[in-house]
Amino acid sequence: MVIKESIVIDAPVKTVWQVFTEVENWSEWNTVCRECRLEDGDAMEEGACLSFELTPLLLPLRISPVIETYEEGKEITWSGSKWGIHARHTFAFSPVDGGTRLESREVFSGALLWAARLTGMPGRLHGLTRRLLSAIKAEAEARSGAS
Repeated sequence: MVIKESIVIDAPVKTVWQVFTEVENWSEWNTVCRECRLEDGDAMEEGACLSFELTPLLLPLRISPVIETYEEGKEITWSGSKWGIHARHTFAFSPVDGGTRLESREVFSGALLWAARLTGMPGRLHGLTRRLLSAIKAEAEARSGAS
């Protein structure tokens, strides 16, 4: 299962990257990922472990992915597993017309993926991804003074 979404943000890549990588500030603008923190590591970097809660169904789900790749200003990928499902999430940042295109691509695999499909999880996760990208857009544009 693959969930892809992208958004164009009226702010420079540097600003969007900063909003995204300052995990300690996520609680100020991020309504999708709650109780966000670094579990291991001093900053978003390769090998660091994040921790946050999502609510794709009724109850919150704590996720603790490890950052696999970190290419400053360009791309970050993290991955983790929960209940027999493995997820690998890549965020790519690229300049476009004075702003930034932020692309999200999440790939899920595992033996229990069929159960996630039965509960409507793909659509719910896609909705959370859209909300997350919109929140990043709003915060980055506010910081850069864009309308």
